[in-house]
Amino acid sequence: MPLDLALIDRFSALVSPGHALTAEGDIAPYLTENRGLYHGHSPLVLKPGTVEEVSAILALASETKTPVVPQGGNTGLVGGQTPRTNGSDIVISLERLNRIRSVDPVANVLVADGGAILADVQQAADKVDRLFPLSLGSEGSCRIGGNLSTNAGGTAVLAYGNMRQLCLGLEVVLPTGEIWNGLRSLKKDNTGYDLRDLFIGAEGTLGIITGAVLKLFPKPAGHEVGFAGLASTEAALALYERAATICGTALTGFELMPRLGVEFTTRHIPGVRDPLESAHPWYVLIDISTNDSADSAARMMAAVLEEGYESGLIEDAAVASSEAQKTALWHMRESMSPAQKPEGGSIKHDVSVPVSRIPAFMAEAEKAVTAAIPGVRICAFGHLGDGNIHYNLSQPVGADKQAFLDRWHEMNGIVHGIVRAHGGSISAEHGIGQLKRDELATIRQPIEIDLMRRIKQAFDPAGIMNPDKVLKAW
Repeated sequence: MPLDLALIDRFSALVSPGHALTAEGDIAPYLTENRGLYHGHSPLVLKPGTVEEVSAILALASETKTPVVPQGGNTGLVGGQTPRTNGSDIVISLERLNRIRSVDPVANVLVADGGAILADVQQAADKVDRLFPLSLGSEGSCRIGGNLSTNAGGTAVLAYGNMRQLCLGLEVVLPTGEIWNGLRSLKKDNTGYDLRDLFIGAEGTLGIITGAVLKLFPKPAGHEVGFAGLASTEAALALYERAATICGTALTGFELMPRLGVEFTTRHIPGVRDPLESAHPWYVLIDISTNDSADSAARMMAAVLEEGYESGLIEDAAVASSEAQKTALWHMRESMSPAQKPEGGSIKHDVSVPVSRIPAFMAEAEKAVTAAIPGVRICAFGHLGDGNIHYNLSQPVGADKQAFLDRWHEMNGIVHGIVRAHGGSISAEHGIGQLKRDELATIRQPIEIDLMRRIKQAFDPAGIMNPDKVLKAW
């Protein structure tokens, strides 16, 4: 049921003045998902400034059985941060819980609030000559709690892992209002169940992450970025195998991009230009970071490209000669998703398959989607080194946008079916949210769904935490 005014007043009194939003215009930015797929309704957005305020809000929510939706930077892509349409949910925004609490360059750890902006965490690490390696296109607005709640990956998973591997400890407010302080910086701690891993990737359905201990790393002494044109995904996979052998853990990124993606970015993203003189069907961006010297990174890049040329895998290549050029190459890659918007409707897929199966998956998926929608434009790009492909489909030229988008679930079914046939996952780094909730229930084993429900029931018996996300509310 929608909240009555008396209850809204009780919740509003739990945060400092000016941080309980009830006016329609003030609430509006918190109700729409980043891609516009989901539009919710809520009578109240609360912006707590302390962990204790979050605790008080959840205690009252548990007492009154009021559903709550945690929200960080509202950059999620599966509707996990969007309230439902029935007007019964309140939104808890963590934007005021944005402090960097401490940085320890000796222990290589940083403690941040759950609402800390990712770019601010990166900068805090940089100030003490350390690196926090998570990098996303939305890093200027996404927040650490959301990154953890979706187990975000980004462009450096190949070398550093995703957020699960980058986190040592958590502080979480439970649905009852109880505060679990698990802000431990130990790399070894085998004392019972790992509660931390339950909350990472749970998408706010078990509690609200209000603090985290994050891993830092030494900044690379050498860094090289190369860009190569190739004839096929088979050539890209073969080049990756050689690069991994030559570079080992120094290979920090190996990104796959299609010609269509390069055309979209050069057409629509200011300042982006094609790094190579002629067009190629596929491209890879190669990122190498070394801890010993700049010369070692340069030697590795030269060895990878030489191997690629001699084996006939690379048709043309360029190596960034300045920091500005390195940034420009990565900017092209990171702009491929927004560059699709001016081209009309785009149906997205965030999938992963075993790395060795990428060429076969690409070939089968292309055949299937073009048969379903003749003229569909495939903009498939992503992290080849860890098997994560953003298999995006742009509408045919001149097609009706809404008619194309109305086939979203149909196309998801086609692509995801091929993904599963290759032993892959329908969600690599974006999460489940609302978008893939019903499909999740059909592809995971019944015992897996049952265990998830038992965990949800144990942590949130009232069912107030982000209902209808990941699992259907009971």
